[in-house]
Amino acid sequence: MDRRTLLAVVLSVIVITIGFSIQSILFPPPEPVPTDSGSAQVSDPVAPTESVATTPGTPQQTTTQTQVVTQVAGTIAAVPTDGISSQARIYQNDTIRVVMDPAGASVQSFQLLEHMDGELPVDMVFAGAEDQRAMTLHFGDHNAPPVRDLFSFTQINGNTFEFSRDFAVVGLEGSDFTLIRRYIFVPGEYMFEHEVEIRNRDTGALVPLNFSGIAYTIGWGPQIGPIFEQLDQRIEFRRYMVFDDGRRDNFNRLGRNDSEVVQERVSWAALAGKYFAVISINDNAELTTILSRKDRDGVPEGSQLYLSRPTISSSFNTDSYHFYVGPKTTNILTLYEDAEDNAFGFRNLSLRDVQETRVLFGWLENILKWMLQQIIRVVPNYGIAIIILTILVKAALWPLTRRSYESNAKMQLVQPKMAEIKEKYKDDQQRANEETAKLYKKEGVNPLGGCLPMLAQFPFFLAMYGLFNNHFDLRGAVFIPGWISDLSAPDVVVSFGDFTVPIIGWTALRGLPILFLATQLLSTRLTQTPSATQSSGQMKLMQFGLPILFFFILYNVPSGLLVYWIFSNVLTAGQQYTYNRFKKNNPPPAPIKKGKKRP
Repeated sequence: MDRRTLLAVVLSVIVITIGFSIQSILFPPPEPVPTDSGSAQVSDPVAPTESVATTPGTPQQTTTQTQVVTQVAGTIAAVPTDGISSQARIYQNDTIRVVMDPAGASVQSFQLLEHMDGELPVDMVFAGAEDQRAMTLHFGDHNAPPVRDLFSFTQINGNTFEFSRDFAVVGLEGSDFTLIRRYIFVPGEYMFEHEVEIRNRDTGALVPLNFSGIAYTIGWGPQIGPIFEQLDQRIEFRRYMVFDDGRRDNFNRLGRNDSEVVQERVSWAALAGKYFAVISINDNAELTTILSRKDRDGVPEGSQLYLSRPTISSSFNTDSYHFYVGPKTTNILTLYEDAEDNAFGFRNLSLRDVQETRVLFGWLENILKWMLQQIIRVVPNYGIAIIILTILVKAALWPLTRRSYESNAKMQLVQPKMAEIKEKYKDDQQRANEETAKLYKKEGVNPLGGCLPMLAQFPFFLAMYGLFNNHFDLRGAVFIPGWISDLSAPDVVVSFGDFTVPIIGWTALRGLPILFLATQLLSTRLTQTPSATQSSGQMKLMQFGLPILFFFILYNVPSGLLVYWIFSNVLTAGQQYTYNRFKKNNPPPAPIKKGKKRP
């Protein structure tokens, strides 16, 4: 294989390998991390089935009644109360529908009404077992069982829901305290406020909650929505991150059933999926943040976020928490940069940092996104908008493409002379290379002229992949009803159900990859320039081998990317065909022989 052909192969492989592996390189899928004896990881106990905690422990230690009590898990119990209703309470506005469970005053469902997951709204509480909830409260750290006792309910107004229950330290007289959990919603907001108020009945004593320095923990789990079958790091993934002082720290290598304990103060912490996120804003500088990947029953994989509050040095205390539960869209996340744009008066939260960032050519991706958004204002179909964007990109690259065609044409003209040199100096490779270089210089041929323009297309391949793989508006965008129903996911012609094709792992027959293969073969056939130094095997590899290889690589990529690439191939083939016809009909003038004049 000559150098030019080899370079073309390498460049083609680089386009695919970099373009469709960049996300895995920057954000590799989590791998199990061994837990050593010095780590902060702790085992996750099985929660008791009864409403009152029954975990055995040693007797609590007390000094005087005005000092805080040190307990172990299981020493807090609800004060018996009759007549508490188990009826779920529902809050709904135009954007969210929240179902609150009196059992533990937790959240049973948090639906985003403007975003669908199949036929139902996206539910940010992806629960498995029936008793699994979000916004759980644990006496002690995140390993303690969640409180599941029934709370009395009072609706303060249309947007404020209050739950209360009395608790006491088991075996300690006069240790009764009232726990109030208050949910405060705002119409049109994905953010809500949650207050935890604790009142000691004995105003002269401190709140009796001290589990190795922790009073209680608030947790979101067992997993965030939308529902998924597996996290393949492309169609769906989970990111674990904290943000403070302008820097985002990621914990994407968190092993399954492990936890990351962040003792330092953070501005916010997040569990983020591909399109949606749960973000806790740290209103209390003393909170400990725990990001956990513990598995839960009935869920393919678990993801949890916990906030642990240290011991309380008073008889009365109210803590305020804010949670953003919604889409990772720029127009919504930027509302929390200016206090006048959101109902909570937050500013400079930098919630946009929860979005995926691409180190390479992110600026170009933003330009292409802007272009797509302008097109969709006129053409209300993202599939057609992608085709129009493809035409615009090909038009912008036409000068480079034409140079590539012209270079290939010149190379084709000198092929016979190159073959003569190769035959004449077949036993002297160095001399053959020198004579070939002289020929290139004499004929004005750049051997890399047909390949170098391809380098300018690399940024577009990478940017297009990022755009079609992560642009929120493409989620659920329909191109052709009944076939391409989601441009952010692979198309499905026939689903194989529970069957998976061995080795290659296909779960469905897809139409777009087949169309891609056909158009790629056509484009390669039209654009390939035969070389005198190429064998028939090398020609077949270029014409058939690489397109077939790309077919397998691209089989499960988002539909939007394949729509772009298919029409890019069609346009490339059309450009090459038109160029060839033009050159055929307008051949260059014959060279004038020395000593003769043209009539």
